[in-house]
Amino acid sequence: MVVLTEIGLITPPIGMNVFVLKANLPQVPVGKIFKGLVPFIAVDVVRLALLVSFPAISLLLVRMMN
Repeated sequence: MVVLTEIGLITPPIGMNVFVLKANLPQVPVGKIFKGLVPFIAVDVVRLALLVSFPAISLLLVRMMN
């Protein structure tokens, strides 16, 4: 759920983190910010696919703590 929320905060149409960045850097166009996010979105989607395919990964750290 955290991974999905993270992806939602950087992708259009919501992209709340992008608009916070835009407010801090008004000289940078929103399109350029979204273009810079493409590699991060791709990696997040791969990570999400791994977590969905192998749910035991999400519990690995919990098991290591016990």
